Parts: sequence; C-alpha cells; structure tokens
Amino acid sequence: MSTTRFLTGITPSGTPHLGNYAGMMRPAIEASRDKNVENFYFLADYHALIKCQDPERVQRSTIEIAASWLAAGLDPEHVTFYRQSDIPEIPELTWFLTCVTGKGLLNRAHAYKAAVDKNNASGSEPDDGVTAGLFMYPVLMGADILIFNANKVPVGRDQVQHLEMARDMASSFNHIYGSEYFTLPEAVVEESVATLPGLDGRKMSKSYNNTIPLFAPREQLRKLINSITTDSRAPGEAKEVEGSALFQIYQGFASEEESAALRQQYAEGIAWGDAKQILFERIDREIAPMRERYEYLIAHPAELEEILQAGAVKARKLATPLLQQLRGAVGIRNLAQASKAKTKAAKTALPQFKQYRESDGQFYFKLVAADGQLLLQSLGFAAPKEAGQSIAQLQREGATALAAIKPRLQTLDGVSDDLVIQALEQLREAAEQ
Repeated sequence: MSTTRFLTGITPSGTPHLGNYAGMMRPAIEASRDKNVENFYFLADYHALIKCQDPERVQRSTIEIAASWLAAGLDPEHVTFYRQSDIPEIPELTWFLTCVTGKGLLNRAHAYKAAVDKNNASGSEPDDGVTAGLFMYPVLMGADILIFNANKVPVGRDQVQHLEMARDMASSFNHIYGSEYFTLPEAVVEESVATLPGLDGRKMSKSYNNTIPLFAPREQLRKLINSITTDSRAPGEAKEVEGSALFQIYQGFASEEESAALRQQYAEGIAWGDAKQILFERIDREIAPMRERYEYLIAHPAELEEILQAGAVKARKLATPLLQQLRGAVGIRNLAQASKAKTKAAKTALPQFKQYRESDGQFYFKLVAADGQLLLQSLGFAAPKEAGQSIAQLQREGATALAAIKPRLQTLDGVSDDLVIQALEQLREAAEQ
C-alpha cells in the first residue's frame, strides 16, 4: 500500500500551553502512529524571524517546543522531525519558486493585506513596517511543503489560502519547466480542533496572556488553575457548564464519563474550589509523566540537537535529490557535461503531457511532441484530479480514450488523430521498457 505524506510546521514563537496540546499536538501525535502515513514535523525557525527579532527568545522557544513534542510522545524513529534551518534546500527552493510566482498573487495574501489595511486605516504609508519577509512568507511556506512533495497539510481555515498559493507555485513551475516535478498538495482543514479557553474565559492564547504552560511545574499548575475566572455562585448553588471555562478545559482532557460526572456535580452545586481541584488532578495525571521527560530534555539540549540533526539527515535524503533535479530543470548544471547531456536528451526525447492552472482558476493539460509541436489541448477542468485522470486514461487506453474524451479537447488545425495516437503509443512503449 502506498503511503501519504503529511507535513506539519510549528513556529517557535513562545512556550507551548494546554490549548496547543489539546488542540493540535495530542491529535497530531496520535495520527503520526498510522503506518500508512509518512509524517514530517518541523520547527519553522525561519518563519519565527518574521515576527520575532529577539534571538534568545527564538532559541529558547525552539528548545521548549522540540522538548514538548518529544515529551508528549512524538517518536522521531517513526516520523521525520527536523528544524527548517537545517535543510539548506528549502531556501534555495524558495528562490526558484520566487522566480515563477507573480507579485499579484502575493499581494492577495491575508497577512500582507491585513498589514496594508491597518496602515491605510491609520493614515500611514501602505507598506509602512512591512518587511520583505512578511510579504514573501507564502513562498517560504510553499517551499516547506513542496521540497518533500507533501500530499496533505493539516491547517486551520485561515491557512487554506497558503496551500492554494503553494499549488499555484507548483503548477507554474511544472508548466514552465515541462514536467511534473511537484505534487499538488491538499489542505486538510481542521474543523473540529479543540479550542480551550484561557484563565479569563477567552481563547487560550499568548496574545491574551491568559495561558497555562503545558509543562508548568506541579504547584504552578495548581496556582494557575485556581486563578481561572468563575462566577459568584456559592457552594450548594447549581452551576452552569455552558460558558464555564473551567468545565471546557476539563472536557479537553477528560473522558465522556468523567465529563458527565462533573456535569452532575455542577448541577448539585459543587464548590468552585473543589471543581478546580478536580480539574488540577485530571490535567496533572496526564501531564505529570510527560513533565519528567520534558524537564530532562530542557536540561540536556545537546540530546535535542542530536535528535534534530538525525531528523535533518533523514529529511535531506529526500530534499537533496529533488533539488538536484530542479537545478537541472532550470539550467543550473555542470557545464562539462552539457554536450553529453544534450546528445542523450536528443536520443531519448519523447512527447510530454503538461498539466497546469490558468488565471481563470481552471486546470488544463496539453500533449506536446518531442519537437515542441502542440498535439492536444484540453478545455478547462474544475479540479486538477479530473485533468490528471484524463491524462492517465489517454496514456493507458490510447485511441479508445482519445475518442471518449474528445468533447473535453480543443480542435487544433493541422493535427490528425493518427499523429496523436502515434505519440501516445511512444509514451506507452517507453513506460513498458
């Protein structure tokens, strides 16, 4: 059975908290145990530089986040766990993609538009305070994904646009350089991600300063939980679970049976102090065994470095060959081998299918002869998968498929069906060799 590649990036911009763990880390680690999925997890330290220019904070956060994922159960033997900056192929691919990506596409990126809108509203210059890093962020993200030809990328709905941009970049490169170098990645939208409230009832977030650090020492954890905002209902008074931050956090860790039991205690008028003690004990029961591993890794950063370097070696076994192929595609080649390569290419030149996306948002394909003559040109398809299926059918069935999909093809002057069938036969024979 073929495997599917999933890729997840984690930006080291702060200390992981309980909301990060329940909403993203725990389900991702559980999913990483699927043997039919090839998982890539990386620390996006280049991305961190866009927002944070405090080097000590970037380093500290990288250590904390790496230690958190490993302590929470991520197995570097079963996944590829690496640091973005350890893969030199990523910035090189970023430049290749920059050269095929329209500025107009990047003008539409949400983060850039939000910065411009904020400046316009305040009467500032549109690009005031906007770095090239912020503007180019989607290209770097595209390189993160495409360097490993990831099939699926779990994202929140606000990140879907970046996946669409990565697809556009991949399609543009494939189209310009005439081959399917990149797989078109798909967004896996996480609609049901658990969102825990923070100490003040709002979403737990570093920007609100209302978080509970994932691996806070036991007594600090108790103190933070005791500071969660509750209403003024006294012991013995029935309490509502709706809108109760304390109960919602408890649900993020408890089983259905445990949640039902606490719901009943709410109805019976449990004292807030007792409810907080129940929450503390439930969270600490899950976190305590991991906390010991976390504290060990924090105290031994050399071990973290060794794990990340091993992950980089594993990642580069995939990235380096692809980058060499892409260098050849764009013309960055060994000059001494130029004439030899030209002779070999002339001997093995074959017709080629090219699949791409146009500015109308539709997906197209064409068949081009070895000498560059256009033999087939499709009409638009709503999805790349439909175009790909038609290509596969033509390669597999030849003349039969040509007749079947004729309505989806443009009429080309001076190109006979016999010429097209001959080209398809060449491709079939080459595939069987």
